[in-house]
Amino acid sequence: MGRGRVQLKRIENKINRQVTFSKRRSGLLKKAHEISVLCDAEVALIVFSTKGKLFEYSSDPCMERILERYERYSYAERQLVVSDQPQSENWTLEHAKLKARLEVLQKNQRNFMGQDLDGLSIKELQNLEHQLDSALKHIRSRKNQLMYESISELNKKDKALQEQNNTLAKKIKEKEKALAAQQAQFERQADEMDLASSVLVPQPLETSNIRGSSQVGGDVGDNDGIVTPTRANAILPPWMLRPTNE
Repeated sequence: MGRGRVQLKRIENKINRQVTFSKRRSGLLKKAHEISVLCDAEVALIVFSTKGKLFEYSSDPCMERILERYERYSYAERQLVVSDQPQSENWTLEHAKLKARLEVLQKNQRNFMGQDLDGLSIKELQNLEHQLDSALKHIRSRKNQLMYESISELNKKDKALQEQNNTLAKKIKEKEKALAAQQAQFERQADEMDLASSVLVPQPLETSNIRGSSQVGGDVGDNDGIVTPTRANAILPPWMLRPTNE
């Protein structure tokens, strides 16, 4: 006895409805894969569950390419068929197109963050892994480039600072030499001034009265009465010495 024809209507039992959805979804994805392989066709399948969960299949590694192709084709067809439609309807279609694309982008973003991966097949997971690996390579390459540029800039700054330090040290040494030379010159001038002052100052004379007597220390001659010069008067010139009897 053959199986009866199933009446197509909404399944009221929630559990039976979920089981049927899971089975039919798997079969639908399998059929989409088969037609893409057997007929070399580009297939894009999008299914939303009653809870809003997205299930998709794409024969191309990137579903966006198929969706963009579909959008270009459908947009061209609409322009040819309904070119006389009001502007409001065109805006409605454009809004629906942008909304669908936004949902796809949000779904891809969640997948890149590791979310909503239950409905992805092995091929889709492999494509996602390949995209993440490629993105990580670009990120690491850019990071290494920025680090290399930062290190090069720091090396340049370090070299410039070293040159400034060397220049300042050289200037300090030159100033120290100049100050040492000035100090030595001042000391030489002071020594010369001390020597000149010591030469110009007269020595004190230990003399007594020029008109000496026998009591001062001079010896009087017996014959002529002239005062004999004392030791103190020995350094005086002869014309300053006069006889004591004058």
